[in-house]
Amino acid sequence: MPDMYVSVPYDVNGANGLNGEPVNSKPVAGTIPRGGHPAYDIPNTNEGYELSKTVVTNPLETTEESLANGKAMYDIYCASCHGKKGDGNGVLSQRDKFSGIPNYKDRDINTGSIYHVIMHGKNLMGSHASQTTYTERWQIVQYVEKLRSEL
Repeated sequence: MPDMYVSVPYDVNGANGLNGEPVNSKPVAGTIPRGGHPAYDIPNTNEGYELSKTVVTNPLETTEESLANGKAMYDIYCASCHGKKGDGNGVLSQRDKFSGIPNYKDRDINTGSIYHVIMHGKNLMGSHASQTTYTERWQIVQYVEKLRSEL
């Protein structure tokens, strides 16, 4: 049984797969991936960032529970740079590890652009999409919006 030791490689995007049958590994347009949330397909470009400001909206209702979890996630992933108040004065900024971290109040941002930056990152900030779930990202957005209103 040599196939048990050396597997036959198949090109998942190739024209032919097992027994010469066509392979279609790409999702069908309009379908929702496992997990039940639509894919975020706005590109990581300046144009995509601007587009996110106009077309991306938060699907979650803002509740005390949602804000509490958003705060918990913010404290884990965001506060070290952006500060507990969103003023750009986090511990890494205070220790001169990073400079120029923006104050949320001074930025032309909204719900869509905040989500876009969490998904793709911007400038020195990397993407946090792989560390957080779909719901957690939206809860962080809600909490950042709350911080902006308090600055």
